[in-house]
Amino acid sequence: MTDRITLVIDGKTVSAVAGEMLLWVALDNDIYIPHLCGSRDDQEKPASCRLCFVEVDGRPLPVTACTLPVSEGLVVRTGGERVDALVATGFELLMSNHRLDCKNCPANGDCALQQIAKTRKLKLKPKKLPVLERDLTVDDSVPGILFDPNKCVLCGHCIKACLRDGNGILGFTRRGFERVISTFGDLPLAESECSGCGSCAAVCPVGAWSAHLHAEAF
Repeated sequence: MTDRITLVIDGKTVSAVAGEMLLWVALDNDIYIPHLCGSRDDQEKPASCRLCFVEVDGRPLPVTACTLPVSEGLVVRTGGERVDALVATGFELLMSNHRLDCKNCPANGDCALQQIAKTRKLKLKPKKLPVLERDLTVDDSVPGILFDPNKCVLCGHCIKACLRDGNGILGFTRRGFERVISTFGDLPLAESECSGCGSCAAVCPVGAWSAHLHAEAF
């Protein structure tokens, strides 16, 4: 029998399986914590988006909810001066390198960035940092799939989906500001054995990947 424990998140007592990651426990109990990169079935927790910080009683510094296994009696706060500052800074850094085009974006209305901005009362357009446009090439070489790397937040969901459902052609390349998701040799999708399965578009939280239909003549 699986051991269950109780913990407190934002004053709410919840029950969970011992060892489950706090992020998913909170979300399962309708307590929203900003996040982009985490997946429930991740064996290794990347914690790369740096948005899911929380404060835990007894710990001197905020921790990432996607890497914190729950235990009996844990007391957690998803907000607070330090957590709010960390999330706001991380979000602004992210948005300073994101092509903001909500009106024409396929994820408009169902976008993780819009949800974070709304729930944390943050601006999508950076106030303190300059917007760094990279003008990367949009790839629509495979019918039904479009990838706009200028909107990519490097969450890695598309890489995992491609490994699971496609031909595993995607990966991270380069470092720092130049980091992107690409194919081996930076070849277009159509030259990289892309199967066109569309799993990348299905899991993308921000509309960088989208499924589209080419115009057909009637």
